[in-house]
Amino acid sequence: MTSPILSVPGAVPPPEETTDPGVPWHFGDPFAEQRTATRSAAVVDRSHREVIAVPGVERLSWLHLVISQHVSALPAGAGSEALILDSQGRVDAHMVLSHVDDVVWLDTEAGASTVGARGGRVPLLEYLEQMRFWSKVEPRDATAEKAVLTIVGPEAPQVLARLGLPAPEGQYASAERDGVVVRRMPWPGPDAADLLVPRADLADWWARITDAGARPMGSLAFEALRVEALRPRMGVDTDEKTIPHEVSWVPSAAHVAKGCYRGQETVSKVHNIGRPPRRMVLLHLDGAADELPETGAPVLAGERVVGRVGSAVQHHELGPVALALLKRSVDPATPLTAGAAAAAVDPDSVPAEIGGAGRAAAQGLRG
Repeated sequence: MTSPILSVPGAVPPPEETTDPGVPWHFGDPFAEQRTATRSAAVVDRSHREVIAVPGVERLSWLHLVISQHVSALPAGAGSEALILDSQGRVDAHMVLSHVDDVVWLDTEAGASTVGARGGRVPLLEYLEQMRFWSKVEPRDATAEKAVLTIVGPEAPQVLARLGLPAPEGQYASAERDGVVVRRMPWPGPDAADLLVPRADLADWWARITDAGARPMGSLAFEALRVEALRPRMGVDTDEKTIPHEVSWVPSAAHVAKGCYRGQETVSKVHNIGRPPRRMVLLHLDGAADELPETGAPVLAGERVVGRVGSAVQHHELGPVALALLKRSVDPATPLTAGAAAAAVDPDSVPAEIGGAGRAAAQGLRG
């Protein structure tokens, strides 16, 4: 699906091999776009994301059994992040959701899939349909109905006000007006808002948002800010073995104490009595390297493979940086190599230990 925003003057299309096809890569100056998003407001076209609508009187109780997050009592006007896990607790799909006007709206990566109820990988919507059984829900593909635009920056609330749109307070707080769902987001900056606008009016909403003071920003700048915020991306910062704890999706996207859902046993066990085998950190890369490392490139300590590179970007202040999954046993002070670049772990990015009440009890028993 190619966005009409690629026809806007100054829009530069993405390279052939990209994780963000069909939307602008940048608008001539990615670093300036990043700076604007940190100082005032910028808008990015994320209309390549898939959107799923879940109406029906049992939408919350049904979703509560299917996804990793606690949503059985999610009030109208609230939202969250959530995952679909496989039976071993490994991450299959990531989504962000909003509950407004008797519908739960989910948006996720293009081509999102998971292990189906009968085995084998299937598109995410097909899996949801398989899990309906007799529940009073009607999940549908709403990608042709809604398109995602994201406003980033401290002036995002003012831009929303100029547009006559609500600016709900709180992380993932959501509201709807005139067919537009607004969801406040804690990333990629401290103040951001996702807008699910009518896809038929995508170009019109883009023009209105930029006229209201938001600078056009491409996916290149958005990804740099996401990496700075230490927010993982499904299929880029995760691999086929990733569990939620490794990429800090507990508790933001996976609940450790709610009732049974697929993969819940792993989530609970690792949280309470174990430790994830890897952890996601930010790497500072040597700027002398000719190219950024590719996603999936090995991270080496000497000649030993100790991890994998996820997202690698050029940041307007930090320079070349990357998210990487490293073995937990690696000392953060260890000199590393990521692709062809020397790399060092940002000590502030090393996640704190969470959970572990059961772990302490088990250690006491062993003692």
